[in-house]
Amino acid sequence: MDALADRADLIELLSRYADIADLKEFTELPGLVLTDPVTLDFSSVADIPPMVTPLSEYVGILRGSFEPYTATHHAITGHVINIDGDTATIHAHVRAEHWVPDELANGGPNRWLVVGFYDNEAVRTPDGWRLNRVKLTATYQEHPHLSSPALAANQARSS
Repeated sequence: MDALADRADLIELLSRYADIADLKEFTELPGLVLTDPVTLDFSSVADIPPMVTPLSEYVGILRGSFEPYTATHHAITGHVINIDGDTATIHAHVRAEHWVPDELANGGPNRWLVVGFYDNEAVRTPDGWRLNRVKLTATYQEHPHLSSPALAANQARSS
């Protein structure tokens, strides 16, 4: 096993993770990036507890979460990687921007910004590295009323 090759693969894995949302590619990429099941912790941006979910269920959640946005951009940098055999931890900085269409902005701001950290775990599989745990810790947000949970709650109240 080559530590430099593993490190490069793990950095690329996080780039592909960002591409799932930013390219809205919910067919091929999730299986190339995530284990089945996967452990998720987005409690710092959504009022839901950490959970273990089947990959197919998470793909549906992703699809619904990113559907309202006209564009998103997740910049993931500053990777600190620790590899121990067939497992790895990855700490990285993230700046995630999510733009809503004008009709959802309703004359106000049109972008939800999240800044923080990912603390993820990956495992080596026969098909390469896959994320088995994703944890986002938001340290700053702008316009959280434009987050996908908030937009869904507003839509439910309007219906």
